[in-house]
Amino acid sequence: MKISSILIALLVFFVIIVLHEFGHFGVAKLCGIRVNKFALGMGPALLKKQIGETEYSLRLFPVGGYCAMEGEDGSSNDPRAFMRASVPKRMAVIIAGPIMNLLLGFILITITTILYGDVATLNVISFPKDPDTEVSYSTSETCGLQVGDKFYSIDGMRILTDTDLSYKLQTNDNEEMTVVVIREGKKVTLENVRFYNTKTKGRLDFYIKAEPLGFFNTISYAFLNTISTGRLIWSSLRDLVTGKYGFHDLSGPVGIVTSIGEAASYGETFKQHLTSVLSLASFITVNVGIFNLLPIPALDGARLVFLVVEAIRRKPIPPEKEGMVHLAGMALLFLLMIAVTFQDIVKLFQK
Repeated sequence: MKISSILIALLVFFVIIVLHEFGHFGVAKLCGIRVNKFALGMGPALLKKQIGETEYSLRLFPVGGYCAMEGEDGSSNDPRAFMRASVPKRMAVIIAGPIMNLLLGFILITITTILYGDVATLNVISFPKDPDTEVSYSTSETCGLQVGDKFYSIDGMRILTDTDLSYKLQTNDNEEMTVVVIREGKKVTLENVRFYNTKTKGRLDFYIKAEPLGFFNTISYAFLNTISTGRLIWSSLRDLVTGKYGFHDLSGPVGIVTSIGEAASYGETFKQHLTSVLSLASFITVNVGIFNLLPIPALDGARLVFLVVEAIRRKPIPPEKEGMVHLAGMALLFLLMIAVTFQDIVKLFQK
């Protein structure tokens, strides 16, 4: 992999993590919580600057950053300490990081949509046919799918964008599916639909319509595609828990940087390189946002759960007990990260 691709990958990874921490930082400041340190990068400090009550620093390794708030993980007598802020304010600070990741994903999807030059719809525009005989290669057409149909759901899964459509067709183990389409303004259910292209031997046996870019359809598509990406990640997590995917399918920072580097090398033009990187970056940042909302100790989701419990009990859980839970979670996540990173390195050398 080229050095330039590695640098691009590190930059993308750096921006995603720093924006997450900036979300915590910005909302903490707005809520009047004292922020002691805000760092770009990790490791030894290259530059430091004290501005007001906060020390800002640029650190050696561009693999993230952190926001250290007063009284975040322990006791403090400071009236502006994190632990002394109201529950709603602390919830806002905690959830701000993941929200920044989801917002970044929306922005990146908007940019990639503009770069593609059109907006994909869910409307069937045609079916592949033999140019000489006009014989259709599409099996779904023979099962009742028609030109003008708009996909609504497949096997009970609501189809919001072409991302959902591609995911469902690629991962569905059923040969025959129940498809609901919008036809002339009404929902029509098609039973036992089989998607199969007799020429390519793949499941893509129809073409969907693309619309010219417009402000509203671009924003709408980006918003729905952000939701679709988030649902895809939830589905992947469910498949991981149920055993459909295993440990060998996981990737850590090394694997992510490698994937971004490969994306940066995809295509022949700068536009293709950029579109590929931004598409993958949007998936990763939404992934970071969703993952951090999981109720796993040491993650934002677990801290949010503790705050919900505090709101119900009307008194906080002892900081030392909460700290022990987060410390245990951090240790387990750290061990998992080491194992996944080792696996990523092995895969890298195997390539």
